Amino acid sequence: MELKTARCTVRAYRPDDAPSLAAHGNNRKVWLHLRDRFPHPFRESDGAAYIASVLSRPVQDSFAIVVDDHAIGGISLRVGTDIERLSAELGYWIGEAFWGRGIVSDAVGVVTDFGFRELRLARIFAVPFADNVASHRVLEKAGYQHEGVLRASAIKDGRILDQYLYARINPKAGALVG
Repeated sequence: MELKTARCTVRAYRPDDAPSLAAHGNNRKVWLHLRDRFPHPFRESDGAAYIASVLSRPVQDSFAIVVDDHAIGGISLRVGTDIERLSAELGYWIGEAFWGRGIVSDAVGVVTDFGFRELRLARIFAVPFADNVASHRVLEKAGYQHEGVLRASAIKDGRILDQYLYARINPKAGALVG
């Protein structure tokens, strides 16, 4: 899978992406906006282990964000199960040197379209921390709607935080049941 935008390419991870991921992911400012399963410090071995895990999955749902042939971040869809099997949680990150350039907005747009088209999802949602204004803007630019506030729903770096709930609904959602 390879999705091209004006600013980046979203593609399957490759084993040789690990050094670049470590170079961009080993940053406290990046880590502060992510789940704790994203380690800090982020080493090349962490990148290699994650890539191996992703490539072993039967359905590819996690991808590299690439600029100038370098993996500068990642984006994934965590598909739900049981009654939530037509929904997925969107997660993403890029290295600080690339913040504010519209790269993630592009990546979110093409991955959302991929999720609707190829994975036949009805709903994709994201839950950025309430103080992550840049991430809210990314989602809004990609057509996501703010649905609510999840009060005191997360702990990060020793602080209890609110999260905002954003979602985008597949315009063909009704046709997915059958």
